[in-house]
Amino acid sequence: MIEVRWHGRGGQGSFTIAKLLGMAASVYGGKYAQAFPSFGPERRGAPVLGFTRIDEKKITDRSEVDRCDYVVVLDETLWGDSVLSGLKKDTVIIVNTDRPEKYSGIVENKIVAIDGTKLALEILGRPITNTAMMGALIAVGGFVSLDDCKKAIENGMHARIAKKNILLIDKAYNMVKEA
Repeated sequence: MIEVRWHGRGGQGSFTIAKLLGMAASVYGGKYAQAFPSFGPERRGAPVLGFTRIDEKKITDRSEVDRCDYVVVLDETLWGDSVLSGLKKDTVIIVNTDRPEKYSGIVENKIVAIDGTKLALEILGRPITNTAMMGALIAVGGFVSLDDCKKAIENGMHARIAKKNILLIDKAYNMVKEA
């Protein structure tokens, strides 16, 4: 089973992207998936968590993801104990940052850095980084195809924003693959 924990702030789309990844895996990829949020009183800017589980067989565990395979950080100001808790030896951390050197040597886990904010501003005109970070995640993980993620975005987002988000995921995916 693949377990992903998404760290974001209210309004950044961390739960939306957890659901879209689950949709890509289950509806288009033929796997089983769960996606769910964890947050307190919802308000824009407050720290929120999103979780996605993906497996080849039916998922019966409904608990919060504790020890994850991938941690995706949409907002690097959230970096801290909550990001670093529950890491396995081979957990990959994907962080949205314009300063990748800042994370060198902090932990033994592999850290993949991408400036999702810059990409989102270029393509969307807004600093909503969720699809950029999903592109980075699937480029690193390979457990869901880029095409299935594009289908999930196309069918799971409003048409007026889906096209731009498909461009964004494509660009982030290719940037990480080429690195």
